[in-house]
Amino acid sequence: MDRFLAIEAFVRVAETRSFAEAARQMRLSRSVLTERVQQLEAFVGAPLLVRNTRSVRLSELGQTFLRDCVELVGRTNEVVNQMREVTTSPVGRLRVHALPGFVLGHLATLLQEFQARYPQIALDIVVNDAAIDPVKEGFDCALQIFPPRSEELVSRKLFPVRRVFCASPTYLRRWGVPRQPADLLRHRLGWYSGYPTRERVAFHGPTGETVSLELKPTLLSNSVHLLREYALEHAGIVCLPTLVASASVTAGDLVLVLPRHQLSSFWLSVFYPQAARSSLKLKLFLEALVKSFAGTPPWDQVLLEAKLIPAAIIE
Repeated sequence: MDRFLAIEAFVRVAETRSFAEAARQMRLSRSVLTERVQQLEAFVGAPLLVRNTRSVRLSELGQTFLRDCVELVGRTNEVVNQMREVTTSPVGRLRVHALPGFVLGHLATLLQEFQARYPQIALDIVVNDAAIDPVKEGFDCALQIFPPRSEELVSRKLFPVRRVFCASPTYLRRWGVPRQPADLLRHRLGWYSGYPTRERVAFHGPTGETVSLELKPTLLSNSVHLLREYALEHAGIVCLPTLVASASVTAGDLVLVLPRHQLSSFWLSVFYPQAARSSLKLKLFLEALVKSFAGTPPWDQVLLEAKLIPAAIIE
């Protein structure tokens, strides 16, 4: 029995709660993965996992054993990666899950530069609006706003995601410019469907007052790019993250609505498994992300310099 391979198989099954998913992620047959876990259980003399037809869970011993195993796998990978870093260029596949609102228009340049520097790293980028658990889904990391419910993840903030209301000049000439938050209720509204507060939004006024409204959108969508196109078609007022709205606003195609009333901001973060924190490929990718986007992102910097948005951030 290769003890490390057996321990690695146990960790992956424990993290995914599935032999089938763990086998898929490790690119092994289920029978090979099962045999490795069974060999480890035979070696320690007790079951580490409790199986039934529907689920897999840790036994009491498995719960105690898991943390040390995660640290062992992580440390072993770290040592191997350090040796490879010294002797050769990084190689392998890096699976990344990312929000379309961030990827489209912002990530391709980074990917090109990253692969030019590390040509032997193959990138597998899945673009999806869902908040996923990278451990269970088999990703090295996930770039998203809303965190998954998992204690097995490490997170790192990249940049704030500001939100603004905006509309085309044609729409505003035709239907009027809202002066107060309540005026939005008389307009056609486009709203992102994935916010945890649903259609309730708090407006933070310039003198410190807060107005809470339950909006009545005429268009709900999980695509912020569709909402932007809806606004560009003079169809209504939409709420967009500045990373999607900035270029259209600075070009004059969209105009900020209620710019003195701020909305709360979110953070785009990188989430990745604890066991992968020592991965060389992931470490290099995180360094590239931080170098490109940490601090004030370029799409906000343009709006700040034009004094279209306030410097303060409300979380």
